[in-house]
Amino acid sequence: MASKSVTKISIGSIHELKERIGKTVCIGKKEVAVFKLSSGTVRAVENSCPHKGGVLSEGMVSGEFVFCPMHDWKICLDDGKVQKPDRGCVTTYQTLIESDQVYLLFEE
Repeated sequence: MASKSVTKISIGSIHELKERIGKTVCIGKKEVAVFKLSSGTVRAVENSCPHKGGVLSEGMVSGEFVFCPMHDWKICLDDGKVQKPDRGCVTTYQTLIESDQVYLLFEE
């Protein structure tokens, strides 16, 4: 069984990310919402709410969650799960910070 390779894509400096403000990053045909949390951690999720496609990078961030700007669905930035009573999930992406550069990691 072949092991998966990981592609590392630079999305800029950690200093360019504003705390608790989303940034949209396009990787090919994928739109990814990137957030720097109050803790300094960087999280990345698919940029579309599973409910009605709200742009998550425009949502309000509180702790480890983003709230969809369309209907206020609460989505965990750690695992992508929509919080009850709503249901659904968004894809999450691993991030890496090296020498002040932020990278998205994709398994292939």
